[in-house]
Amino acid sequence: MVQAWFMDTETTDQRLEHHRNPPEYVSLDDLYAKTGVEYFKINVDGPQADEALEKIRKERGYSYEDQITCSKECLPDYETKLKNFFTEHLHTDEEIRLVMDGSGYFDVRDGEEQWIRISVVRGDMIIIPSGIYHRFTLDSKNFITAKRYFIGEPVWLPYNRPADDMECRQQYVKRLSEGFK
Repeated sequence: MVQAWFMDTETTDQRLEHHRNPPEYVSLDDLYAKTGVEYFKINVDGPQADEALEKIRKERGYSYEDQITCSKECLPDYETKLKNFFTEHLHTDEEIRLVMDGSGYFDVRDGEEQWIRISVVRGDMIIIPSGIYHRFTLDSKNFITAKRYFIGEPVWLPYNRPADDMECRQQYVKRLSEGFK
């Protein structure tokens, strides 16, 4: 089961947990209310047969999927890619990740600019809304395989912070102030 918590502001090693002392955990309901990030537990042993995944794909119109493996052995220019993933950015589309193996962290900003770290493992699927500032890193195991879902052909372009003038950011901030539904 996914865990989320408020992070310390100082991070010397991005691959460690970095929670407040004592940890201040965030429930899935609060995670959604504070950020719009959605979580689903998916049966990855047979994702084509998993009703929850098929329902999500159909409702949201995800028509394209691929798979990425992040590890020193599989990802060209590994350290540079990890630094890029960890640079605070947003996307114009949702970011959907289903962890097939391994583990990692997604960090998202709440409405008060606090970092919330989301630990994901096998079977965790998160949907990060368009326009939210976020970043990704591996944990100390340095390995993750994840499926990525898109509506149509993938457009996976990160816009590094600041990108406050972008329409997707303005729409996200509006949704954040009005509450996610």
